[in-house]
Amino acid sequence: MKSALRYIISLALAGGLIWFVFKDINFAEMLDRFAKSDWRWIALSCFLLLCAHVTRAWRWGMLMEPLGHKPGLFNSSISVLTGYFANYIVPRMGEVTRCGTLYRLERIPVNLSFGTVVAERIFDVLILLIMIGLNFILEFDRLSKFFTDFFQSKVSGGEGGSTGTGILAGILVTGMVVVVAAGIAVYKNVALRDRLQQNALIQKIVTFAKGMLDGFLSIRKLKNPGLFILSTIGIWVFYYFVSYVLFFCIPETSNLGPLAGLTLLVVGAIGMTAPTQGGIGAYHLLVGNVMILYGLSQNDGITLATFIHGAQMIFMLIIGALAFLYVLVQNKKSVSENNQVAIEN
Repeated sequence: MKSALRYIISLALAGGLIWFVFKDINFAEMLDRFAKSDWRWIALSCFLLLCAHVTRAWRWGMLMEPLGHKPGLFNSSISVLTGYFANYIVPRMGEVTRCGTLYRLERIPVNLSFGTVVAERIFDVLILLIMIGLNFILEFDRLSKFFTDFFQSKVSGGEGGSTGTGILAGILVTGMVVVVAAGIAVYKNVALRDRLQQNALIQKIVTFAKGMLDGFLSIRKLKNPGLFILSTIGIWVFYYFVSYVLFFCIPETSNLGPLAGLTLLVVGAIGMTAPTQGGIGAYHLLVGNVMILYGLSQNDGITLATFIHGAQMIFMLIIGALAFLYVLVQNKKSVSENNQVAIEN
C-alpha cells in the first residue's frame, strides 16, 4: 500500500507539472517543429547517451574491484540500462533494480553493489555542485540579472535596474556572514551544540555529509584512481553533449552557444532529481524557463525541453526494455540449466 501510494503521488505530481507547463502550448505547432527537425543530430545524441551509460558501467566496475568482484562491462552496462528503464516506471527504483540485475547476471551480492552505487552517487553530486558553481561564475551577469529582476518585480512591482548585480552580490555576502557567525555561535555554545546534535534533521545532514566524505575518500582504495576520475569527468562530458547537439535539430535553438548548453545541463540535472518518473514535468518546467535567459520565448524553451527529454526518454525506454528482455532470457536459460543439472544428478 505504501509503495502504491508513493507511485500514485509521484504520478500525480508529474501530471500536475505537465499540465502547468503545457496548458498554453500549441501542440500542433510543436509537433510540426519536431517533424522538421534534423534527425541525424538525434541519432548522435542517442549514441552519446549510450556512451555515457557504458562509461558509468565501467566506473561502477572499478568501485567493485576492491571488494573482490570484477563484473564484465557488458553485464554491468545491461544492469545500468535496466536501472534507468525502471526509473521511468517507478522513481528512485533504478539503483535497486540495477543491483538486482547485476546479481542475476554476475551473482554479486546486492548489498555490496548497492554500497558502491551510493558512493558513485556521491561523486556525481560533487561534480554537479562544481558545475553549478562554474555555471554561476561564467554566467554571473546573466543569471544575477534574471534573479534580481525577478526579486525586484515581486517586491516592488517594478523592473530590475542596473544595480541588480550589486544587490545579489550583497545578498550573497550577507548570507555568508550570517552562516559563519551562526557557526561560530554554535561552536562556542556547548549546550546549544548538544541540542542541535540531538535534532533528527541535523543528524541526517551530518550523516549525509559524513557519507559524502567517506565516499570521496574511498577513491584511495581503487587500483587506478586516475581512471576513475577520468571516467567520472567523461560521464558528464557525454551528458553535456547529449543535450548540446540537440540544439542544432531545431532552427530556433541552433544559434545557442556552449554556455547555454552548460546552463541546460545543470538545470536539467536538477530537474531530473525530482520525485517523478524520469524527472517528467520538473525538467520541462525548469529548462523551459531558464532558456528565456538566452533569448528564447517560453514556448520555444518548453519545446526544446520537450524535444530533449522526449528523445532521451524514448531511446532509454527502447534500449532499457531490450536490456530487461535480455536479463529475462538469461535468467530463464540459467534456471533451465540448473534444472537439467539437478535431473542428471
